[in-house]
Amino acid sequence: MKLADNKATLSFSNGSPSIEMPVYSGSIGPDVIDIRKLYGQTGMFTYDPGFLSTASCQSAITFIDGDKGELLYRGYPIEQLANHGDYLDTCYLLLKGDLPDAKQSTDFHKLVNNHTMVNEQMQFFLRGFRRDAHPMAVMTGLVGALSAFYHDSTDITNPEHREISAIRLIAKLPTLVAMSYKYGIGQPFMYPQNSLSYSGNFLRMMFGVPCEDYVVNPVLERALDRIFILHADHEQNASTSTVRLCGSSGTNPFAAVAAGVACLWGPAHGGANEACLKMLDDIQRMGGISKVGEFMEQVKDKNSGVKLMGFGHRVYKNYDPRAKLMQETCNEVLAELGLENDPMFKLAKQVEKIALEDDYFVSRKLYPNVDFYSGIVQRAIGIPVNLFTGVFALARTVGWIAQLNEMIGDPEYKIGRPRQMFTGSPRRNVPGAK
Repeated sequence: MKLADNKATLSFSNGSPSIEMPVYSGSIGPDVIDIRKLYGQTGMFTYDPGFLSTASCQSAITFIDGDKGELLYRGYPIEQLANHGDYLDTCYLLLKGDLPDAKQSTDFHKLVNNHTMVNEQMQFFLRGFRRDAHPMAVMTGLVGALSAFYHDSTDITNPEHREISAIRLIAKLPTLVAMSYKYGIGQPFMYPQNSLSYSGNFLRMMFGVPCEDYVVNPVLERALDRIFILHADHEQNASTSTVRLCGSSGTNPFAAVAAGVACLWGPAHGGANEACLKMLDDIQRMGGISKVGEFMEQVKDKNSGVKLMGFGHRVYKNYDPRAKLMQETCNEVLAELGLENDPMFKLAKQVEKIALEDDYFVSRKLYPNVDFYSGIVQRAIGIPVNLFTGVFALARTVGWIAQLNEMIGDPEYKIGRPRQMFTGSPRRNVPGAK
């Protein structure tokens, strides 16, 4: 962050003296006005609900240009990483700042693989949940419980502890997600197999059974790996900001990531792909593909209350770059599994077609986002809809950890403490009190 050539001047119409505030420039993206001394100089706060115009930190991890439809991890375009790398190399990049060389990649893959098992007592903790519990309720508990099993890596101020907990979280999340799935359907847990890839191992733990060998389908393995890469980080979104805010209190990394899991559960965030599939189910119940046009007309009617899920994005005002990649993966998976003519997937393609051609949606830049396609891919693979957000949490864990580590290493970081504009009753006395 460097001081810009210009300064910002804030003037007041009530005759109060103007104040100057420094302006800083990042390497790319908008400049920022430093308002840290604003309250001390004026006695006033800024007001920015949702923090839509506020930079809460400086970060060197992920950059998004919503107007261009660009997403960079440590400077690398997401398209290049998704087409020429794998998820664990992307994890290394996000944590370390650079892509690994051949030896670093081999060592990192081996390190993660060696930590995929979880303490055996975790299964007894898991069995305390009802079998019909939502997987995200289970995951919030399981991730938070990791701090009860790994006391040697809970000091967030210790770099070695943070590094150990980072590897443990990345390695164990697939195991925990698969365990929560197996528990819900009454099947035995599958221990991880370290000879498989990160994504291949997850597929086996999800869909393998002890009574027969499980053969990993390379098309599905690559599709899942791409889903993980595309969801690994996404700048200062709600769950990442939650992890940073939680971690700013000095809590342990497992607790901070558990807070991120809880935030991600929301339907406006990580639950968006689950909401997208629910929308398609609703159209199917209306009458299927013949009713898509009618449904899209309802979406256009502001008074109908019908929303188009899986389209548009808070940040991207152009096509979500992740959606283009996920669309390719979606077509590959459907072709591999022979599902191109499946009624649900044909329905999804018709919704997509209308949204990309209708002036109403095009003019509002309501393009398909990554949630639309990733939900279809996961459903095709066999992942149940209520586990979609758990898979998202698995993939996003490395981003949360990288952001948490960056915050702890920032000499300017402080415990998060947003301000407010109070609109309640002014001071008053209880009857009879003096």
